[in-house]
Amino acid sequence: MELESILHFLHDKTILVTGAAGFLAKIFVEKVLRVQPNVKKLYLLVRASDPKSASLRLNNEIIGKDLFKLLKEKHGDDFNSFVSQKLSVVAGDISIEDLDFKDSILIQEICNQTDVIVNLAATTNFDERYDVALGLNTLGAKHVLNFAKKCTKLKVLVHVSTAYVCGEKGGLIAEDPYQMGVSLNGVSGLDIDAENKLVQQTLNQLQEGATEKEIKDAMKDLGIQRANAYGWPNTYVFTKAMGEMVVGASKGNLPVVIVRPTIVTSTYKEPFPGWVEGVRTIDSLIVAYGKGKLTCFLADIKAVFDVIPADMVVNAMLVAMVAHANQSDDIIYHVGSSMRNPIRYSNLRDYGAKYFTSKPLRNKDGKLVKVGKVTILDSMDSFHRYMFIRYMLLLKGLELANTAFCQYFRGVYLDLNRKIQIVMRLVDLYKPYLFFNGIFDNMNTEKLRIAARQSGVEMDMFYFDPKMIDWEDYFVNIHIPGIVKYVLK
Repeated sequence: MELESILHFLHDKTILVTGAAGFLAKIFVEKVLRVQPNVKKLYLLVRASDPKSASLRLNNEIIGKDLFKLLKEKHGDDFNSFVSQKLSVVAGDISIEDLDFKDSILIQEICNQTDVIVNLAATTNFDERYDVALGLNTLGAKHVLNFAKKCTKLKVLVHVSTAYVCGEKGGLIAEDPYQMGVSLNGVSGLDIDAENKLVQQTLNQLQEGATEKEIKDAMKDLGIQRANAYGWPNTYVFTKAMGEMVVGASKGNLPVVIVRPTIVTSTYKEPFPGWVEGVRTIDSLIVAYGKGKLTCFLADIKAVFDVIPADMVVNAMLVAMVAHANQSDDIIYHVGSSMRNPIRYSNLRDYGAKYFTSKPLRNKDGKLVKVGKVTILDSMDSFHRYMFIRYMLLLKGLELANTAFCQYFRGVYLDLNRKIQIVMRLVDLYKPYLFFNGIFDNMNTEKLRIAARQSGVEMDMFYFDPKMIDWEDYFVNIHIPGIVKYVLK
């Protein structure tokens, strides 16, 4: 595999980025503009009703973020003119055919000029409404692929998926494609068109009298049911897996790269360490612990959990993009750390204790929160025992008290019951990851890294080797401070 210079490749290129207001997309855009100011243009597709709304999203949700402060310092007073020259924000929606572009002249312009498409548009919500997740993660992948086929100059489509399309599979997980219609549990009959018809039929039935909340809840439940029926643990990974199926089955000779990141965390180095947006799975646990609200932790404490800083994911995408431009081979890259530099839940527990002991948060009263030992629940049986002793007995007591005192404690009972139901649903959603025992093979990614280094690619600028990370230093001095800063701002 021969690679040319990444900077040389990006020079005078036009790139269409979908889902441009997302976490990884913003880091991608900033990186390209910072390292190669001579890129021709980046079309940024955002969901918006009209060009004015799209422009507002560009200013408020993308270039208005502190992620772009280095670029602003570099260009000074010329920043706005530089951005207006290089960035063109486009209102659209990948869940609709032709990406819902309203302007036919603009469609033609993008089709004629685009060299690279990076598809980052997705919903990552585990229990998203099925109609929304199917529209974005599955049909969206199909629509982006169809649009890519119309782009006369296109050199490569980079489709960003997730490593967790593997479901709950353990052991060594290969960088293999998912064949159209093949389920994880061997159940036959998985048909994407049939899934879409089911969604439309269910929506039509619900709209005959159900409230918005009832429709939302029913569509969430439908997603989980359909995912479980074919062996996937949640709607997110099920619809992302089907998205990969569509891309693999329909790409033809189009050069396509599928990138599967694991759990994406704050930036390791660039544009500066610790930039993050949104509180993700692990981060919510870290914040809850720092606030003194995490009394128990449900997980196999010895298990490896796979995380990778966002800037490394973006760098891997850029190197893969260049490596496979004009190459119509089938390739998938796992971008994670479990193979080369594994970290365990026990490490995360220790790093959290170290950080919050030395830099405690303050509660609502302004008092310092003293973090304590967390009860480790290493199985679902121990979790159910814990919930029964701590909450279910109290709930049963309130139920009896309500009967004796004419529903006097009804409000307290309903509130506690609602909170218990929320916890149980969250546990059901996250259980596959808390007890996940898979290691993501990264043979393809390693070959890419070695080939890039041997070809003289600027790997100091486009680093993505997790081996270089000291996890204790990263979590204690970079990631947790970044999360705390985001939560407290």
